[in-house]
Amino acid sequence: MTEPRKYIFLVFGLIVIQGVVLYLFGQPPLCVCGDVKLWEGVVLSSGNSQHLTDWYTFSHLIHGFLFYLGLWYFFPRTSVWKRLLFAVGIEAAWEIVENTPTVINHYREQALAQGYTGDSIVNSISDTVAMVLGFFLARRLPVWMVILCGLTLELFVLYMIRDNLVLNVLNLIHQFPSIATWQEGG
Repeated sequence: MTEPRKYIFLVFGLIVIQGVVLYLFGQPPLCVCGDVKLWEGVVLSSGNSQHLTDWYTFSHLIHGFLFYLGLWYFFPRTSVWKRLLFAVGIEAAWEIVENTPTVINHYREQALAQGYTGDSIVNSISDTVAMVLGFFLARRLPVWMVILCGLTLELFVLYMIRDNLVLNVLNLIHQFPSIATWQEGG
């Protein structure tokens, strides 16, 4: 088996494990509404984090940018396929941790996630696929363009929904009342 095939097979294996673990956690395979939508654009809805893509998909693209650049910098002699496997492992692990009761409850305390119940399995796997897409975009694009795309996506999502990857991480570590007030429209 060639190196790319071997690692693609392992990547699919990690994604399957991610889906199985989320299923065992009790996460719904699809939106409990019964629909599967390509895009859910309403953050404060029961469909957020339940369909194929949503506003947080952009954060997962940025994860791919960051993982590619970080792994390329710190492990320059490692094949891109091994780096991809490592990146998918990190993303799948995060998707599993993100859907634990502790993290779900922590998110619920935030202004934009008060009704959050975790991701559907299809949304979680789509998030991982978005990270893979970001990883390969970072591989193909010049570094300056990856940085520009990441900053543009962050600012766009910040403008559109008053949230983004940076605020999400900040709120996960510590909730700032001023950020919560601003996110609520105050």
